[in-house]
Amino acid sequence: MCATPMRLPDEIQGPSAWYGPELTRRMEWLEYLSSTDVDEVERAVKRLTSESRDIVTIGSEDFPLPTLAPRLRRLLDEVLNGRGFVVLRALPVEAWTKLESAMAFFGIGTHLGNARSQNAQGHILGHVKDLGKSSQDPDVRIYQTHERQTYHTDSADVVCLLCLRPAKSGGLSSLVSSVTIFNEMRRRRPDLLRVLFEPIETDRRGEAIEGQKPYFKIPVFSWHEGFLSAIYQRQYIESARRFADVPPLTDIQNEALDLFDSLANDPALHLYMELQPGDVQIVHNHTILHDRTAFDDWPEPERKRHLLRLWLAPANARPLPSVFAERFGSAAPGDRGGVVARGAKRIAPLDAE
Repeated sequence: MCATPMRLPDEIQGPSAWYGPELTRRMEWLEYLSSTDVDEVERAVKRLTSESRDIVTIGSEDFPLPTLAPRLRRLLDEVLNGRGFVVLRALPVEAWTKLESAMAFFGIGTHLGNARSQNAQGHILGHVKDLGKSSQDPDVRIYQTHERQTYHTDSADVVCLLCLRPAKSGGLSSLVSSVTIFNEMRRRRPDLLRVLFEPIETDRRGEAIEGQKPYFKIPVFSWHEGFLSAIYQRQYIESARRFADVPPLTDIQNEALDLFDSLANDPALHLYMELQPGDVQIVHNHTILHDRTAFDDWPEPERKRHLLRLWLAPANARPLPSVFAERFGSAAPGDRGGVVARGAKRIAPLDAE
């Protein structure tokens, strides 16, 4: 007797189900910081640096933004419950020291959510920079290379990037709605879409902590309390097959993943943007996948492409199914996501290590 196929959620309408060319034309996602906004940020940075404050000790109460904070709350609502992303332009990073840029970025982040560690070393301030590594190394994460990343999600509710320096050429940021991918798969191949609601192994790429398997097992799509959430990194799904207890991908899994990828890569769905120095990109991982094109960098170390990154857990984030605790450590809003290793001290390095 054949099992009854799962009932798929209905097609999702609303601002999260967007198509890239339309948003590229409208550019509603680009928000300019006013001189008042920047002045508030600079005052907070100047006071904290004069006190020699450690970045990891800063909370929103230490970084008052009387005008900007209410605006950030409104934009966070758009990220969590609307379109799923926004870009703030532009902080004057070219006039700031490395410490001032990091302090400003982290301070803004405190008004959006709780910073989560991005690796087993406890780094709550990440660096997206080519370290001369190769993604063929199974313990290397792709943001440490100059290679294309491909569409994926990060292991937190929200990811923020601050562009310090762009590449000589390439390195464009690209976003696509996972909600739109769901809708398109539902229309075209609901049989393959159902496959992506089944748990699938994804490589932790050397970031397993004590007691964890070197991979986690979460469906690409989850439907929970009226919310569709996605978690995805195709290369890491494939590299998880290196472990003896992980079976090869089946033909139908490969077909489902191939359709997912082809939709993400369809110019009718995604959009590209070129981040400028001082731009802050804020992205909701549960409804957006992000990518970065390959790039050629400057030969001079001081000119090389460099972005700062925060992984944030907003207190008002959506409910997630308990299976997300496999990767997020917890499903509790405000206290989930990242890589939390026992005994690791939270640190905010000012450069890639």
